[in-house]
Order: sequence, then structure tokens, then C-alpha cells
Amino acid sequence: MKQTKGLEGDQKSTIKFEFNPKDGIDNPALSLADDMDGEGVGEPRFYLLSKGSAETFGFCLHKELGCRGHIIRQVELGGLAQRRGLQDGDRLLQVNGHFVDDMDHRRVVQKIKASGNQVLLAVLDGNSYEAAKALGRDLSQMLPADIRPRLCHITRDKSGFGFSVSSPEGVKGTFQLSVQQDGPAERAGVPPGSWLLELNGASVRSYSHMQLTRKLKQSGSKVTLLVASSAVEEFYRLRGLRVTATLADTSWLPFKVRKLHMVKGPAGYGFLLKEDDCSSGATGQFLWDVDAGLPAEKAGMKEGDRLLAVNGESIEGLDHQQTVLRICEHDDQVTLLVIDPAGDEFYQSSPHQEEQRRLCEEF
Repeated sequence: MKQTKGLEGDQKSTIKFEFNPKDGIDNPALSLADDMDGEGVGEPRFYLLSKGSAETFGFCLHKELGCRGHIIRQVELGGLAQRRGLQDGDRLLQVNGHFVDDMDHRRVVQKIKASGNQVLLAVLDGNSYEAAKALGRDLSQMLPADIRPRLCHITRDKSGFGFSVSSPEGVKGTFQLSVQQDGPAERAGVPPGSWLLELNGASVRSYSHMQLTRKLKQSGSKVTLLVASSAVEEFYRLRGLRVTATLADTSWLPFKVRKLHMVKGPAGYGFLLKEDDCSSGATGQFLWDVDAGLPAEKAGMKEGDRLLAVNGESIEGLDHQQTVLRICEHDDQVTLLVIDPAGDEFYQSSPHQEEQRRLCEEF
């Protein structure tokens, strides 16, 4: 997916998506309501688009001079977006639960790119959008407060993980969690009464209660759960949508990326960049020899941090020399996105690599 060179110059950018021809045409319109209110303002509509890795979503996104909002354009005839119900002129309000109407267009593009092969969009038709703006409405208030499941990483204590599981007798894949007050699960962000969707990156839809119990015991002292509160579960169930980790709120995870802004001093930035293997076997760029008192240390750099992005651009796919050149593009300052070794090991594990890519793109 590429941006056109018009992104910076004429305030118009196009991102091209392709569709999955194997995707069905069920649930073409996923709206909160189809009627207008008394002031001619319709309700937001929700679309979950899923594609193959070599395919696109079937629409373009524009930022146009003289028009407000991020505008859906060039909806491909017969494409996934059209089959789902997206229309030319729709305004994009939300990407995977993030309100984007007031966001820089480049960042909106990054959020869609970071979604990978699945994205949940909330849109409003063009006429309703302009009417709402004219009335001074807060568009964010037209959307549900929280439609994102949570990804939670739990470390057990002497009493266990701090939750118990219940399920209807004889029914596979339906598990509700009772959460111990102030226990490990609650501290990790698991909402009381939430529904379990994934365990350590694997869907639980085919698990019996006994199989789930066995998988939990095999997890050792740490477990990662994808959970949905009752309200979030209802939102997706009523629309016939499947919740996946692509849509998850990752802010509850203990592993955070850090943004380091540095202004070069007389002795430089004060760190050394080295290329080495990641825990996954891939090659990465790591930060070492952080000098005390120099800009890198003052910005919060730690020995062994892995470099993810330079000046807001991911270094994925760059070799060592290309990364060095990226850092040196600006003579006197640079902003780096990094993660510590523990966080890198977590995200490099197979089920969580996509979450790290999304963190990098969205930061």
C-alpha cells in the first residue's frame, strides 16, 4: 500500500486498497441506525474489512482542499469495500476504535496500514457529516465510547492468575471470566465479567472447558488473554462480527515503546548502533554503549534497546547502513522509537509480532 506524492504538496493523498474476492457479501451495512434525526444527521456505520495478504480493501482515502474530513473515494466496483457498503464521499470517523476525524491525514494512513489484513472502520455519509459540522456537533460523541477488546498479559502470584472461568455445559468456545478483586488479572486490565476470545494468541472458539484448563496450566507463570467486556462483546455480536487481536487495545500490556527525542551535543548523541539477531531470528538494530550525561542517556535510552523507527518512519526492511543514514538525515536532532529487551522478546514471539508493528505505526 503506497501513498501518492500528493500527500505533502496539495493536501490530497490516496491510499490504494485491494479486496478479497473470496470474502462474502453478508452483513453489507453495519450501522447503529439507518434513520436520520430531526436535523438531517444520520448515524455512523461500521464495516469490518478482511483481505488476503496480497490484496487490497477496494477504496482510496483522500484529504481534499476545500473539504473537511478524510474522504472515502474510488470505491472499486465489486470490491470488498463496495460489497460491505462503503460509499463514495463517506467521511472516515474511526479506525479500529480510534477517533481520527481531527487527526493528521498521514497518521490516519499509518493507522490503516498498521491494521494489516483486517480493519474496522466507522464512517458517516457526506451530507450528514457536513450537517453535523454546521451544527457544531462533537462527532466523537456520536460513536460508542469503547468498542475495542483488550490484550492483557498476566503474571500469576501465589494465589494464581486471579480469575476463574465459567462456560455453559457442553458448549465449546464460550468462556466468561470472574475476576478476583485486586488480583493479577484485574491489575492486568481484565474487566470483570469479560469474555475470553484468545489465549496466548490462539482462538478459544474450538476449546472445551477441559481443554482450556489444560492450556492455562501449560502456560506456566505468564499468560496473554484477548478479552472483551460484555458491552464490547454485545457490539460485535449484534453486528455478526468476529473480534480479533487486530482490533485490540494494547495499552494494558506491560511492554511499552518509548519515544526518545535528542538534540546532538558537542560530543554527539552518545550511543552506538549495532546490528544483531532478534529472538525471532530476524535481524534488528540495537542501541549500546550509552554514554553517561550525553543526550541519549538524558532522553531515556537504555543499553540493549531495540530501534523500531526514526523520525516517525519504521526501519523495518532497512539494513544497518540505511538505518544510520536515516538517523543522520537531520544534522542536529533525531527522534527514535525504541523498546527494551523484555518487551522486544514478548512482541517477537509468533502470536504478537503484528502488535509490535501496530505499536510502531500508531505511536
